[in-house]
Amino acid sequence: MTKVHYVRMYADPDGESHFADEEAELRPVDFAPPAPPLNLSMPISARQVAFFEMPEGWYGNWHPAPQRQFFFFLAGEIEAEVSDGEVRRFRPGSVLLMEDTTGKGHASRSIGGSAVASVVPLAAGGPA
Repeated sequence: MTKVHYVRMYADPDGESHFADEEAELRPVDFAPPAPPLNLSMPISARQVAFFEMPEGWYGNWHPAPQRQFFFFLAGEIEAEVSDGEVRRFRPGSVLLMEDTTGKGHASRSIGGSAVASVVPLAAGGPA
């Protein structure tokens, strides 16, 4: 079974933020007949998609995510720190599910130049 790996950033009941490694299983689906089946994960309802750039030197001090959202990193590098002290770097090809919408949140910054990502806010209350 093929799986896609991503990182989840979330707040615990005490408002502290953490990272967790997650995966989505891909199963064969007739997605675009008459093309042969391809592997697809369970759908997740989303509201929109946007692209953004963190300019070189950008730093976002501690803040919660404004909503549940996926980030798909396309160019550059971003460093994020959660309130339990763990720091991770996200490069092109990385996927981050941000769910730290309460509590202290996270701090983030661009590393060594600008960084570009696609952000996909998720529908309220949906599964991840």
